[in-house]
Amino acid sequence: MIAACDGASKGNPGPAAWAWVVADAEGNPVRWEAGPLGTATNNVAELTALRSLLESTDPAVPLEVRMDSQYAMNAVTKWLPGWKRNGWKTSGGKPVANQELVVRIDALLSGRTVRFQYVPAHQVDGDPLNALADQAASEAAVTQVAAGTVHGATALPVPAPARSARGGPAPKAKQGAASGGTARTPRTGGTIRAKFAGRCRCGKPYAAKDTIAKNPDGWGHPECRTATV
Repeated sequence: MIAACDGASKGNPGPAAWAWVVADAEGNPVRWEAGPLGTATNNVAELTALRSLLESTDPAVPLEVRMDSQYAMNAVTKWLPGWKRNGWKTSGGKPVANQELVVRIDALLSGRTVRFQYVPAHQVDGDPLNALADQAASEAAVTQVAAGTVHGATALPVPAPARSARGGPAPKAKQGAASGGTARTPRTGGTIRAKFAGRCRCGKPYAAKDTIAKNPDGWGHPECRTATV
């Protein structure tokens, strides 16, 4: 079984959520879930996403987990054995952060075959499952509403473009944003990164740092700028 999980925190700490996507052996997404966390850090969101994924999959089936969080991956693959030997203390003698989540994940990993794979986030031609999990977590962090196939969703999240319409990195939003969650108006047809979360004219939310474009009646998804509503 192939899966990806991700967490999001809009402020770190800030409005946060977790998400996972499970695919078949060919890598085609078959089910997904996202859940809100209220205010939490990105690390808590990432670990919660992994915990929920492990709780929601059959432990008898070998699992490949794709993640873009080096912290969460290292916590459960590299640092965990040492933490346990040290009585859940770090090498510096401090209590392990997010210990409750790590202990639960450790128990869920016991007796099952899980292979972790690190995948960079927000890359052109990057891992599609990670992109789906990233978008689902980002949307749930903004809306603070649970979503996914278990909640009756029939469509997959639509990942935001990793690059601008011109093919290069999307321009960064500058300080002093105006209403709508953006810093300045781009050239006609251009895109920028949202400084704050908002809602597109299509009714769906966008998150801070998502790629957005100027629509006739506000800011929103680039693909919605020429749509009629």
